[in-house]
Amino acid sequence: MLKIAARFIRLFLKRWNIGRLAEPRSYPKEAIVQMTNYRVPQGPGDIVMIQSEHTGAVDILSAELETADLLAQPPPLAPASTWTTCKMKEFKTKMGKEKNGRMVVKRGEVVTVRVPTHPDGKRVCWEFATDDYDIGFGVYFDWTPVTSTAITVQVSESSDEEDDEEEEEIEGLTPVGDVERGSKSYLRNRYGEIMPVYRRDSHRDVQAGSHDYPGEGIYLLKFDNSYSLLRNKILFFHVYYTS
Repeated sequence: MLKIAARFIRLFLKRWNIGRLAEPRSYPKEAIVQMTNYRVPQGPGDIVMIQSEHTGAVDILSAELETADLLAQPPPLAPASTWTTCKMKEFKTKMGKEKNGRMVVKRGEVVTVRVPTHPDGKRVCWEFATDDYDIGFGVYFDWTPVTSTAITVQVSESSDEEDDEEEEEIEGLTPVGDVERGSKSYLRNRYGEIMPVYRRDSHRDVQAGSHDYPGEGIYLLKFDNSYSLLRNKILFFHVYYTS
């Protein structure tokens, strides 16, 4: 009875090919050589597709590349020229009479003054001072086409919030660190750092500086009071271009 059962099982397995390992597929040597001799991408927009004559399978080795404009790195930025003047009283009096020469930077806030390059100018200049206490200040450059020469002011409650807004726009600037030691920045292609944000003794001397245009774009002058938990800062400032 056991012999009959064993014979029946062997016939069943043989009939349905159960228990036999699948043999590995082999490809002709010519097909393998042809699959390896593909063309390397030569420029933006190339897509490499390989089709085997033996199996007919199609494989995409490379997705579409980014354009050269996105891959290109902006040129390095020259350092700014900076100096101080002791004519604090005269400067504050003059800026106090100007329409947009005085503002309050509240505790925990960062104010960014956006200054586009002007077609008639070759250099941007700035002067600023504060009442009683210092403030953080830094300069960055946004390599973006200028559609308006109007100077605008952006206020955020902290440097982190400001950077989140810029990143949502075009994933721009993400500073790391603090104002005490100067900000460190991982800068993307669109942004460049001219001066890191440091605390400046603007309550003692008028802080001034200039920077030659590196090309078309927007200067970002950052007044950082994010480190202050209690004190608002009264800021007097003047931004202009020269030819």
